Amino acid sequence: MKDETEKQRWDRNFADLLQELRVAQTGIQILFAFLLTLPFSSGFPKVTQFQKDTYVVALLAAAGATAMIIAPVAFHRALFRQGRKPELVRYAHRMASGGLAFLLVSMVASVLLITDFILARPIAFIFSALTAIFFVTFWAGIPWLRRNWIEDDSEDADYAQASGESPADRDA
Repeated sequence: MKDETEKQRWDRNFADLLQELRVAQTGIQILFAFLLTLPFSSGFPKVTQFQKDTYVVALLAAAGATAMIIAPVAFHRALFRQGRKPELVRYAHRMASGGLAFLLVSMVASVLLITDFILARPIAFIFSALTAIFFVTFWAGIPWLRRNWIEDDSEDADYAQASGESPADRDA
């Protein structure tokens, strides 16, 4: 926002990041819980060694994603009221990015595990590759391509003005 102080900006950035982490955390927890229960299901003894290895990759990546997505909360607790919000925001951003990378690995490995269990392995690899491409496209590709599209900014400002919100309200 144009009239906010630097402290207000850091506070807003941290609040925005925490909201994003809440969304990601729910999905990671559901995936992790599913993976934790999978070995106790009746069909798990029938899996191949490749599927067991894929399962371990998916499980460990989900654990890594969980740790990194929750890490900003622990870091905030450690730095609470020390006036180090800029450091906290930078750290939390890196942890969130790392957590999303682990989540990507876990999602793709989970798709590979399930599709390899029910389909032929070449088809499972194709579906897993398509899953990876889909995630990378929406999580990295489009945002990376969008970072320099300044011609859309005037359209965003026109939309915001017409809808009654300020352009700063729409900042990501």
